[in-house]
Amino acid sequence: MSYLEAILFGIVQGITEFIPVSSTAHIIIAELVLGYNFPGLAFEIMLHIASALAVIGYYRKDLLEIGGGFFRYLKYKTEENRVHFRYGLFLLTATAITGILGLLLKGQIQDFMKTPSFIAAALAVTGLFLIIIERVHRYGNRREPDMNYRDSIIVGLGQTIAVIPGISRSGSTLVAALFTGLSRETAVRYSFILVVPIILGSAVLTTGDAQMIMWSQLGVGPIVVSFVTSFIFSWIGIIWLIDFLKKRRLIYFALYCFLLAFLIHNYLEAVPPTI
Repeated sequence: MSYLEAILFGIVQGITEFIPVSSTAHIIIAELVLGYNFPGLAFEIMLHIASALAVIGYYRKDLLEIGGGFFRYLKYKTEENRVHFRYGLFLLTATAITGILGLLLKGQIQDFMKTPSFIAAALAVTGLFLIIIERVHRYGNRREPDMNYRDSIIVGLGQTIAVIPGISRSGSTLVAALFTGLSRETAVRYSFILVVPIILGSAVLTTGDAQMIMWSQLGVGPIVVSFVTSFIFSWIGIIWLIDFLKKRRLIYFALYCFLLAFLIHNYLEAVPPTI
């Protein structure tokens, strides 16, 4: 893999990880366009780790506050730390649901699900749900202190669906969180922070031969460049989306998903892989 291609993959992953348009779909599209077929999921998860680190960096104060409050409540049972304790439990609940069901569903993901036609259909589904949550469902005003286990279960189930290529993780968690009645700001923050345990957990499971093949075939230099690029553009994507949603609605992403689905279905075909 050339350094230019490494930068391109990093930009694609970073920009699309947190906006509701499916980063996995965009990585697969980039693979098809450039003629790549990466060994296993190691490279993709490597880029996701960079995105998770961007979240940790951006929300570092929030994460320290949540983590500190969680353990202080365990030790002292003080009421002031109860919200952080409960929030931590809600993160763990959604993560556990996604982890368990995701492992069960992962084996059902077939090669045809990575074809242009299937990805186009999945992107259209993502767009449809974004429109439904915008046009049919009213936004709620519930914040972190008002959250409950029902919220975390619904969001965890929504996140599980994102194992399907073309279904956006950020989109599915945002839609699920908004459906429960959480405010837009609360839903975005919960969706972003929830990516950290999911991606880091996936990284732990992706070890061994797949990683060795990735390093040997793609090269250390290009992988490092792609990782750094993904981190930088993930951080940019977080800032941009938060600012965007303060002024505009999710329907713009729905229109993008429909347009991209149309272009993929009509103009993109699988190409012979170079790896």
